[in-house]
Amino acid sequence: MKESKTSKFEKEIVKEETRLKEEVKKEGKGLSWFFKSHTFKIIIATVIFLVLVFGILYLANSNGKVYIEKSEIKAPVITLSPSIPGVLDKVLVKEGDFIPSDTIVAIVGGAPIKSQISGLVIFVQNTPGQLVSSQTPIVQMIDTQQLKVVGHIPEDKGLIDIHPGQDVIFTVDAFGSREFKGVVESVASAPDTADIVFSISDNREEKQFDINVKYDISSYPELKQGMSAKMWVYK
Repeated sequence: MKESKTSKFEKEIVKEETRLKEEVKKEGKGLSWFFKSHTFKIIIATVIFLVLVFGILYLANSNGKVYIEKSEIKAPVITLSPSIPGVLDKVLVKEGDFIPSDTIVAIVGGAPIKSQISGLVIFVQNTPGQLVSSQTPIVQMIDTQQLKVVGHIPEDKGLIDIHPGQDVIFTVDAFGSREFKGVVESVASAPDTADIVFSISDNREEKQFDINVKYDISSYPELKQGMSAKMWVYK
């Protein structure tokens, strides 16, 4: 009697299962041998050694620097306003203009408002016909030669280790991981009240101090007012 097709198919399945089991068994033996081998032990020892070395280097590197996450590129803002109240006749500059000193930037009540120094215009109150006071900022500008990196560090995060003259490496968010060099120029003698936060654990005030870092402006002309940054101060 001829063997049925179903029976042949079942035998093929059993045969294939047997073959797969044998392969798995051989593979298991091979892995078992490898895990017990001298080569595997050397690999594990090498990995542990490298982890220890990099761990030690990381700790040494971290202990040698103070990290300040909250920082930005900035210069003091110079505000130009009328000496007496009046109607804003016209504004003669726009944001982004670089103007020399003694430039007429606006006319209020027929009287000119002039810049005292050369610099970059960063804000313009361009609303002709509006009544403005001597407290109204008509134009705001910065002296680009006064650009610095200003970091804000909590008092308990390494402030006591920072002093003028220390080298600084900083990155700017706009340029990814690219590193720039600077030097600590000054450490604020009083906290910045605008940056006071509260500790979650005990609701105590956590005061922050400004760290001013100067850099070679001519080497990094791409750094602009207001750019966010991070810095590492070498102890």
